[in-house]
Amino acid sequence: MSGTALSPNAVCVYCGSSPGTSPEYMQVAEAVGKALAQAGIGLVYGGGRRGLMGGVAFACAQAGGNVTGVLPQAIKASGGEGTGPVLASKNDEDEAVWARTESIIVQSMHERKKTMAIRSGGFVGLPGGYGTFEEVLEVITWNQLGIHLKPVVVINARGYYEPLKLLIENGVREGFIKPANASLVTILDPPANSDWGQAVVQALRTWQPDDGAGYKWNWSQTQASEDSMDAI
Repeated sequence: MSGTALSPNAVCVYCGSSPGTSPEYMQVAEAVGKALAQAGIGLVYGGGRRGLMGGVAFACAQAGGNVTGVLPQAIKASGGEGTGPVLASKNDEDEAVWARTESIIVQSMHERKKTMAIRSGGFVGLPGGYGTFEEVLEVITWNQLGIHLKPVVVINARGYYEPLKLLIENGVREGFIKPANASLVTILDPPANSDWGQAVVQALRTWQPDDGAGYKWNWSQTQASEDSMDAI
């Protein structure tokens, strides 16, 4: 496995390109973006300006953080993904915040996900839809397969990821997930002080997998490169 990144220089945040039905989702996204910036941790995300994507990115950039968006050309050409208004583009001051962010345009969804993973020392899952589910489960799987070993923190705001928690517990109970492999993801319940941002940073920095978690496969054995990320 590649080295465990407990104090990552950048974190990939997966989240919805829609705002959700409760304003709490956006509040949590903004708190996470601001906390990452204050902790000196860069943000890598899907490149959109709408929904929770836009919220976490703008909050991070506004607080002085480094923000990198990774967007497929097909989505860029269509005007971006998501629903609701483009966030924080009301005036020149807001546009100046967006101007401080970096955009990387790629050709496919697979390239997008690989680029985001390579640039990140950890992962955070905010509420989102099918794409967010797939991305979060994929990086957990990469932990299990030994492609990388990085913290994955899922934010259970408003109980949104309670079904995922139950699904993992059921997988362990029914013998499809090794008990130790349940530690390859942290599902973060609401913190006592309601400070989601600091709770996420703390969870990223203190994560340790259980002994015996994951497979110790060497993914560079059959690769021209010695980088295990070439396996994806």
